[in-house]
Amino acid sequence: MIKILMVDDDKDVLEINRKYFEENGCSVKICSHSQEAIDLAKKFKPDCILLDVMMPDMDGLEVCKQIRSFSNAPILFLSGKISENDKVAGFEAGADDYIEKPYSLKEVYLRIKVHIRRNSSVKRTMPKMYIDISPFLINLEEHKITYEDTEILLSNKEYDIFLYLAQNAGSEITFEEIGKKIWGSYDEGNRRIVMVNVSRLRKKIEDQTGVDNLIETVWSKGYKLVKPKGIRYGR
Repeated sequence: MIKILMVDDDKDVLEINRKYFEENGCSVKICSHSQEAIDLAKKFKPDCILLDVMMPDMDGLEVCKQIRSFSNAPILFLSGKISENDKVAGFEAGADDYIEKPYSLKEVYLRIKVHIRRNSSVKRTMPKMYIDISPFLINLEEHKITYEDTEILLSNKEYDIFLYLAQNAGSEITFEEIGKKIWGSYDEGNRRIVMVNVSRLRKKIEDQTGVDNLIETVWSKGYKLVKPKGIRYGR
């Protein structure tokens, strides 16, 4: 059963959405206050979080940042703020998806299942394997990255980008290749979203490990993960 946490200051919208998802077999918690959302995310441990940007006490971007400090659950913004800058701000805060209002509940549900299925399929199908780029270790079964035995807390998209770069360590990966691999499609308007996510990934790596030179920028083209000595794939 999929566990969904929905956060919106419009209680009527919450009730309509809850009814739809519960009718589709989901376990749903709803709330209309930001701090309550953060507390529920800790206690309920949802598989996915639907979050509005415009909240009265603390905006959704800040809520997203705080939840990201302890949870890797996919976070999908549902918002009427639809400019490129709004979407970029959402991804910078740690979101995995940004859906414009008004939206189709059927589409939202399909996106939820895609995000959750992607994560669970990795855990279910991967043998006990890792990529060792010492002092970093990517555990493919548990879908996490550690640095000297301490886990680096990343969003799903950040993990996917790190893994893709690590799988191609030492090679130049273009913005287009990253966009198509991580989001499934790409046009030049998506370059900024790729850049924002890589920038956020770099910052988290630096903040949590002190390493600031692992991912190099290939000017006007893309990125390259500096290939450490002794990179190993193992079981």
